[in-house]
Amino acid sequence: MKREIEVLQCLKEKFGAEGYVRRDRRVFITVDAEKVKEAILLLKNKGYEHLSAISVTDWIKDGEFEITYHLWSYESKILVTLKTRIKRDKAIIESISDIWGGNARTHEREMHELFGVEFLGNDDLVPLFLEDWDGPPPFRKDFDWRAYVREKFYSMDNERERSYYD
Repeated sequence: MKREIEVLQCLKEKFGAEGYVRRDRRVFITVDAEKVKEAILLLKNKGYEHLSAISVTDWIKDGEFEITYHLWSYESKILVTLKTRIKRDKAIIESISDIWGGNARTHEREMHELFGVEFLGNDDLVPLFLEDWDGPPPFRKDFDWRAYVREKFYSMDNERERSYYD
């Protein structure tokens, strides 16, 4: 548990991060959005050489997105979960694609497409899954998927499909 505490302390001291060690080999850290890139670079230089995932959680009642980066160290077998929050109405954060290359570009591209988060510095934020998509980002909690499905796939002109409009 010594290595987990060391990485947590380092990020607390350098970035004013908050966090905890949940159990052996699992560290959870929260940093301000403007410090994420620097914190991730520090972690990579400390041996967290695998970016497992980038995910987004929509906290609609708080008006924020939580962006989570999962970083793994093959040497120490420790998973660091680094989180930050940004405003939903100004969903912009710096890209880490210059640190992690194509792996980060793909994760950021997916989060851009599904949540509408802009990753500054990632010049590859083109559709990944939703070709010819004309709706709002579909994983946002305010996306009305029922209305979208009704509008896109059903017709009031078809008697069998009218029940979908009730």
